[in-house]
Amino acid sequence: MSAVDPQSGAGPELVTVTIDGREFRVEAGRNMLDVALSLGFDLPFFCWHPLMGSIGACRQCAVRLFWTGRDGGEKSEIAMACMTEAQEGTRIVVVDEEAVRFRARMIELMMMSHPHDCPVCDEGGECHLQDMTVMTGHAYRRYRGLKRTFRNQDLGPFVTHELNRCITCYRCTRLYNDYAGGHDFGVFGLRNQVYFGRETDGTLQSEFSGNLIEVCPTGVFDDKTLTHHYARKWDLQTAPAVCPHCGLGCNTTPGARYGELRRVLSRYNRDINKMFLCDRGRFGSAFVNAPQRIRASKVAWRPVSMTADARQAPVAVRRERALDAAASLLRGRRVLGIGSPRVSLEANYALRTLVGADRFYLGMSDTDYDLVGAVLEIARAGITRLGALADVQHADAVFILGEDVTNTAPMLDLTVRTWLRLRPTAAEERVHIRRWNDAAIGRAKRREPSPLWIATSHATKLDEVAGETWRAAPADIARLALAAAHELDPAAAEVADLRDDERERVGRWAGALRAGRRPLIVCGAANGSPALLRAAATLAATSGSALLLTVPEPNSLGLRLIGGGRLPQAIAAVARGEADAVVTLDNDLHRRAASLLVDDLFAHEAHVVALAALEGRLTERADVVLPAPTFAESTGTFVNHEGRAQRSFSVLAPEGETQEEWRWIRDLMERLSRQGGRGWRDVDDVTAALEMELPQLRGVVAAAPSSDWRRASRKVARQPQRWSGRTAADADVTVHEPAPVPDPDSALTYSLEGLTPGESPAALQPRVWSAGWNSGNGLHKLQEEVGGPLRGGPTGVRLLDGRGRARPLPAPPAPPAFLARDDDFVLVPLHHIFGSDDLSMHTPGIAERAPQPYIAVNREDAQRLELTEGDRLELWMPWLDVRVPFRLEPSLPTGVAGVPVGLAGMPYVPLPGHGRLTRIPASPALPEGRS
Repeated sequence: MSAVDPQSGAGPELVTVTIDGREFRVEAGRNMLDVALSLGFDLPFFCWHPLMGSIGACRQCAVRLFWTGRDGGEKSEIAMACMTEAQEGTRIVVVDEEAVRFRARMIELMMMSHPHDCPVCDEGGECHLQDMTVMTGHAYRRYRGLKRTFRNQDLGPFVTHELNRCITCYRCTRLYNDYAGGHDFGVFGLRNQVYFGRETDGTLQSEFSGNLIEVCPTGVFDDKTLTHHYARKWDLQTAPAVCPHCGLGCNTTPGARYGELRRVLSRYNRDINKMFLCDRGRFGSAFVNAPQRIRASKVAWRPVSMTADARQAPVAVRRERALDAAASLLRGRRVLGIGSPRVSLEANYALRTLVGADRFYLGMSDTDYDLVGAVLEIARAGITRLGALADVQHADAVFILGEDVTNTAPMLDLTVRTWLRLRPTAAEERVHIRRWNDAAIGRAKRREPSPLWIATSHATKLDEVAGETWRAAPADIARLALAAAHELDPAAAEVADLRDDERERVGRWAGALRAGRRPLIVCGAANGSPALLRAAATLAATSGSALLLTVPEPNSLGLRLIGGGRLPQAIAAVARGEADAVVTLDNDLHRRAASLLVDDLFAHEAHVVALAALEGRLTERADVVLPAPTFAESTGTFVNHEGRAQRSFSVLAPEGETQEEWRWIRDLMERLSRQGGRGWRDVDDVTAALEMELPQLRGVVAAAPSSDWRRASRKVARQPQRWSGRTAADADVTVHEPAPVPDPDSALTYSLEGLTPGESPAALQPRVWSAGWNSGNGLHKLQEEVGGPLRGGPTGVRLLDGRGRARPLPAPPAPPAFLARDDDFVLVPLHHIFGSDDLSMHTPGIAERAPQPYIAVNREDAQRLELTEGDRLELWMPWLDVRVPFRLEPSLPTGVAGVPVGLAGMPYVPLPGHGRLTRIPASPALPEGRS
């Protein structure tokens, strides 16, 4: 029951403790509740949390603690296990009669004002309070007095509030304020009344507010989006999945009922998102159920002699007819394929097989193509291992270069905040404050300087917890990194023409890197600058730092590993007549390139076959539309920012004519008599084929057990053992129980018959559940130890470690210093967690919080342009003209304008770039955006 330090390789000190008369060797310094749970003892708790530690508030983990007094005699007392340190000779008794009675009385006191509303409480069936009440034996309420009651608040579109169920464990305010950095939620006290909420009603502003739902042990906070189509936990079909909204690869547990996705919970992964999710990942999956879903094949008939403009609107047809139409369009033609960074490796590889490697193009913007390519180049150079979120917790200083991680990689924000609170310091070690002693840590951290350093083009939410921040254009941030590298190693190239203030800053940053034993540098693709990425890699190599690089989408790195041409090259090939048919995977190309360029696809005689899940501008103009699945209905492999391949499993069987993209392509190849794809029976066959053909993806098959995996001839059950309604759902047709839908692609079954979570490999565990532990607080029952990995093997495989060591990364030249010019602005990307991702915008609560299109400038530039409230800005670039309202952003450097990425109504703007800004006086007649 101990872990090895990944940096030093040394194991922790072990001591002998005794629990209920049995001796165990455990890690010194852990608390005894942690130890007891890791060893399999059932001991109730509320305020303790495996990541946030102990504060001793709920008094529920009482045990009898024995020690030797000064007179040599044995003494004992009731003590809280969560506040008792494991030391040599520590002895506790969990089943002590007085301790058992104490725990039962504490539960009774908590239940005095608790409402008797379990049958209508959304938490029923997965309530930690229910589990702990049963565990302590409290079954009868003696109290007959008046109950304490509170007025509930409207906390916005995501989280419900029912404070009468509160047991004052303080988990919510600790998470929201101490770890997530929130300021609009807290605890209020008056006499014997304690209230957890906001000062007034209003939407919770934290990007991590949804985690209140999972950390609350009762039904105070629940998923408001679930209340619209509520189902009990035991009626939700679940599966392990990967979040589709950014490139971190957070693990999720989607839950479905009656063919509809109902909710998404976090799924524990020690190396990535631990136990939490951002609000976009938790609530942003309404697109799965959106009315814009394509459920039937469509064909837009037009004679070959007719022009593209004469194409009719697509109409629904039968599956076989659509396949015949698509095959007839592709047969004998020069076909090219456009992939997608938001679908699986298998789907992209199948399209590559259909069209050929030299006619396969990556469906990402030119900027993302270069940026993700730079990430891959850095990884293959082998100058440093690509860092994961788990590496943050081992750092002693973190340097963020150019990234607004709150909006581009939200869980990295929460990981950094958690690290700032839990990182060990010399002062804490001197007085022996342990990591689990959360109250003491909070007091000590307030006196410690922050080891977080941030250099970005605009203010970020993490600035409030940083030790030093700096605002500059991306070129100047790259110069800072290269100058710091030269300061650390004179052999590195020198950066010329540094001002005195820049030299002082370089000295401070280099000094902090030199003083750190385990520094970590964070950079990524969202800043739009390949030069900054390479400068960050150079600084990491020079300073011996770990390097964490982010990518924009769930399979950006995987698609770049497969390889292919640029999107503009594909469109140019059609314009030159080198291709007369195009097959696209699920993608909105208007978000990847200028509308004029994308529209050029349809201005020629090329036929378009679109595999898509949602209706959009591309499907409206395609000749054939084949319904593709979302992440909830497909099984496939995704590669995250660190090169970790993970398998995401379907939680819903595809409805209607929907099927996986690779299956559509296989069927097309059969009709076209192509050799590739023949014999692909399941997704494992496709994965094996791509691993065999593409050496850069060797090892991807090991991301999860194959579909042939069985234990005692059984698959893993997606449905809980209490799942109900299999006959009731179809009672109007038949009272006979239908057969489960077959799933040839995984070792999971759409049934309640099968293995439970505790019997499953880690990569296949569909939910958290163990006998007596029905809520997520029973996670320790599935772990090797509290805070350790899941039992049952790994949940993914890293593809880039140790690869390509023979390719040295050339030292990048220092870009010229940025100089503001009156007639030309440097345009930098501004990302929004709510708004920049088009899939999550199908969730009404996220759409409400997304900003309208705008262009941001600082106060000095606003005065120079004579801007006043209500004015608009016209942005002119070659082939692009945008008119939107202006927004004041004081933190932007002079001469730098911020342009939001991906907002609805905002055309594609190549970023970073240069453009001319002109004031347009306020006029209600002007459109929000045009290009």
